[in-house]
Amino acid sequence: MTGLRVQGDRVRVGIVGTGFVARRRADALQGMASARIVAIAGHIPAETVAFAEQYNAVALDHWQDLVSHADLDLIVVCHINRDHSTVVAAALEANRHVVVEYPLALSAEEARPLLTLAKAKDRLLHVEHIELLGGTHRALKANLAAVGQPIYARYCTLAPKRPAPRSWTYCPDLFGFPLVGALSRLHRLIDCFGPVARVYCQNHYSELVAGPEGMTCYTTCLCTAQLTFASGLMAEVVYGKGEALWEAARRLEVSGSAGSLCFEGDRGTLTTAQGGRSLAVGSRRGLFAADMAQVIEHLLTGRALYCTPDASLSTLQVAAAAQRSAATGQVVALSASGPVPL
Repeated sequence: MTGLRVQGDRVRVGIVGTGFVARRRADALQGMASARIVAIAGHIPAETVAFAEQYNAVALDHWQDLVSHADLDLIVVCHINRDHSTVVAAALEANRHVVVEYPLALSAEEARPLLTLAKAKDRLLHVEHIELLGGTHRALKANLAAVGQPIYARYCTLAPKRPAPRSWTYCPDLFGFPLVGALSRLHRLIDCFGPVARVYCQNHYSELVAGPEGMTCYTTCLCTAQLTFASGLMAEVVYGKGEALWEAARRLEVSGSAGSLCFEGDRGTLTTAQGGRSLAVGSRRGLFAADMAQVIEHLLTGRALYCTPDASLSTLQVAAAAQRSAATGQVVALSASGPVPL
């Protein structure tokens, strides 16, 4: 695995994207003595130039120019979901290490060859899953044994937005199926409870309108999935955003044979036969920086990362099963190779 190591004491980085996540990653990299931002590629030239100037980086008009830039070790991909797989494939073919925001691709069929390519090229392919680094997830895993055998879990995130933006995040063709684009909603549970055996999913889009690149956007999305884990645990995932939602929610609960856990916002509670007690829940801040720091250390020292691309691909297969279930109205079973209609 020596090919995964970067020579020297600084990792030279290029960033694809100029949005919120790109800025968080650029801020993190700028504060590291062991990394240097070399180039940034964006969609709108003037915005890319202004962004790059803040980090003393070269502004490039196209991601293809970034991939072929000679002075790079690592490419960070943080733009629209639809194009993740295309950029990652080109970067790996150019022998670059790659960090990409989830999802790696909009389907498991697109994603799987990228893992094979990364291994063949002996390059890092890291799919970001910062939800695993957050205080809620750490508190959940630290206290999970206290509930005994988990029986039921529910994870609900609702984000009212009025008016809904005409942006790619509200466009199915660019964002992907809701539980693909918001893959972390599934990944958090799978990281805790293991493989999923069956999925039943329903999805609703409302008031479709014209969006970017001539695509169609929705004003509201509401997606629910019922999961049966191989362990027997039953779980429900609810994800929604937009104008027809009226109350924000961020609630994660787990019930077991000996007690229950509930996390709402930044508060946590453990309830057992002895009563309830509050749990310390760490901050959600600084997670992109923590992820970036782990990547740079991995490339310089070989230290293992917190999440593997295989784990992300497994979750993407569950999301694909949910998408198929929503389209067919049927329960979909999961095998080692992916969804299987029942």
